[in-house]
Amino acid sequence: MAHDSQDILTFKCVLVGDGGTGKTSFVKRHQTGEFEKKYVATLGVEVHPLIFHTNRGAIRFNVWDTAGQEKFGGMRDGYYIQGQCAVIMFDVSSRITYKNVPNWHRDLVHNCEGIPIVLCGNKVDIMDRKVKAQSIGFHRKNNLQYYDISAKSNLNFGKPFLWLARKLVGDPNLEFVDMPALLPPEVEMDKDYQAQIERELQEAQTIPLPDDDEEL
Repeated sequence: MAHDSQDILTFKCVLVGDGGTGKTSFVKRHQTGEFEKKYVATLGVEVHPLIFHTNRGAIRFNVWDTAGQEKFGGMRDGYYIQGQCAVIMFDVSSRITYKNVPNWHRDLVHNCEGIPIVLCGNKVDIMDRKVKAQSIGFHRKNNLQYYDISAKSNLNFGKPFLWLARKLVGDPNLEFVDMPALLPPEVEMDKDYQAQIERELQEAQTIPLPDDDEEL
């Protein structure tokens, strides 16, 4: 499945977040992105080209994945350079990973000013959720978009990329015309539970924000 890089709109997408939050699992859901990935040895980074077909033509996100580098405390500047959009990931079953979101956000804003950023809470398939919808307020204070996702069940896989694509192209009506080829889900989300967390997330958006981040 070769794509001529000249004719396809391409954006560098920086993926950040604590180790163990599922960043690599997330990008590896996209079959072509996993198949066509490249390794940047100087930075210890894997770049996954994720292609999405939209009503405005194909869009490629070159998603930069840390390949474990974040364990050494932050990422090198080369990781962020010329980043055009970003995904910050935390794990809803681990409070500390949400507490560290502001640090990742600070690094991003320092290195890539003014880029669109999506915050994703991964592993929502785990019933014992530690970071509940009503305690996730960081995105609302910092003008980010937020999605609950589950890499293992493919839940909402396309949503962060659709939101970023609309921002980057400047078209709020941009749509994906077909979903990317994803690996089959490793776990099936319980439908009632999925409906419940969607409801909780909607309700949480209407609650006035607390003055500080003491909610955790």
